Amino acid sequence: MIDSNYSRRRFLGLVGGTAGAAALAACGSSGPSEDGGSSGGGGGGAASYWSLSGPPGQEYRQASVDRFNKANPNTKITPTFFQNDAYKQKITTSIGAGQGPTMIWGWGGGGLKAYVEAGQVEDLTDWFGQNAAVKSKILDSSFGAATVNGKIYAMPVETVQPIVLFYNKKVFDKVGVQPPQSWGDIMALVPKFNAAKIAPFSLGGQSRWTNMMWLEFLLDRTAGSDVFNNVFAGQKDAWSDPAVLTMLTQIQDLVKANGFVKGFSSITADSNADQALLYTGKAAMMVHGSWSYGIQKANGGSFVKDGGLGWMNFPAVEGGKGDPSNTVGNPGQYLSISSKASAEAKDTAKKFFSTTLVDNDEMAGWIKSGGVPVLKGASFTGSDDAEFLTSMADIASKAKIFAQSWDQALSPTAAETLLDNIAKLFQLQISPQQWVDSMNGVIGK
Repeated sequence: MIDSNYSRRRFLGLVGGTAGAAALAACGSSGPSEDGGSSGGGGGGAASYWSLSGPPGQEYRQASVDRFNKANPNTKITPTFFQNDAYKQKITTSIGAGQGPTMIWGWGGGGLKAYVEAGQVEDLTDWFGQNAAVKSKILDSSFGAATVNGKIYAMPVETVQPIVLFYNKKVFDKVGVQPPQSWGDIMALVPKFNAAKIAPFSLGGQSRWTNMMWLEFLLDRTAGSDVFNNVFAGQKDAWSDPAVLTMLTQIQDLVKANGFVKGFSSITADSNADQALLYTGKAAMMVHGSWSYGIQKANGGSFVKDGGLGWMNFPAVEGGKGDPSNTVGNPGQYLSISSKASAEAKDTAKKFFSTTLVDNDEMAGWIKSGGVPVLKGASFTGSDDAEFLTSMADIASKAKIFAQSWDQALSPTAAETLLDNIAKLFQLQISPQQWVDSMNGVIGK
C-alpha cells in the first residue's frame, strides 16, 4: 500500500533553506556522514550519492546502489541518507563549498535552476542525446522539471504523482448526478450538492498548497502552459496575461457560490481532515494528489475497497486553450551530477543512470512501494491497487505537459508570496488584480 505520509509530504512545497525544496517526511534514522565530497570519497571512479531517509524511498534507493555496486565492484557508489530538514541544510552548504556529493537528489524546478545558475551541476543534454535508449525508457513528461533554458540538467527518477479530481460515487448516486466533464459542469453541480447539504468540494485551505492546485489546473485549462512558463522564465509582468484574471475570477466565483466546505480556510491537509470529508460523504469531490488514494484506503474503512472512490483528470474549461490531457503535480524526482566531481566519478554516475536506474528491478521496486514509476511500460497486474495505479500511469504518460507544482518550480521568495496570495484570494481578502500585481512584483526573485 502507498505510504501516504511520505508521498503526500513530497508535494507540500514548504519553502525554506534550499531553493525550491519541497518538504518531505523522511523518518528514517540514518544520519549524515562527513565523507561524501564531490570527489566521491575515493579514487578509481568511486562516487557519492546523497538522498533522503525513511520509508518507502530509502529501501529502494539503497537497493539500486547495492545492485550497481555488486555489478561494478571497482567503481562503487557510497550512499548517505538524510532526514529531510538535515538534507536541505546540508546539501545547500556542501554544494556551495564545493564539497557536495557526486550525485545530488532533488525535486527539479526552482532548486535545480539555482544550481544551474551557480554552475554547480552538469549539463546532461548531450549525454542524453548520445544515450537515446536511456531517455526513451523514461516518461517524456518528466523531463520538464529537469530542464532549464532548454537544456537537461537532471535524470528523472523514482515515481510520478499527478493531481487528480477525486469524487465519492455514493454521494453522486444519492444526488442523482454525473461526474463533471467541464468547468461549467462543476459550477452546475455546486447548487445541487449544497441543496442536499453536502459540500461540493472538500479543501484543506489552511495549508495553502491545496488551494494552489486549483489555480494550476484552471490556468492550464484556460491558457495552456505558456503563461506559467513565462513566469518561470522571469518574463516581466508575465502574470498580467488576461487568462490569469479570468482564472482568478473563476476561483472566486466558486468560493462565492459555496463550492468549498464551510470553514475550509481552517482545515489543514496534514490532519487528513479534508480527505475524511470525502470518504465519509460530507463532501462530494476533492482535488488532491494521487497520494490521497493511499490515505483514503488506510483511513476510510471499506470506502475504497467497496468501490466508493472515483477519480479523473481535471476537466476542460469551455473555450480554453489548454489541452485537457495535461496534468500537474510531481513529474518525478531528480538526480543531478555535481560539476565539481572528478571525471571518473562523473562517469560512474552516468553508468548508474544508464544501467541500474532504468532496469527492471528499479521499476519493480517502485511499484512495490505503491508508486507509479517514472519509467515507461510499468505493469500493475497482481496489485490490489492495479486499477488506480494504471489510471495514474495513463494520466502521466499521456499528458502532453506534466507541469511541476508552482511552489516547487519557483524560488523560495516567489513561492512564499504565491502561497500567501493564494490564501488571501480564496478568503476573498484580495481582488484578482491585486493578486496579479503582487505576483508580478516577485517575478525573477
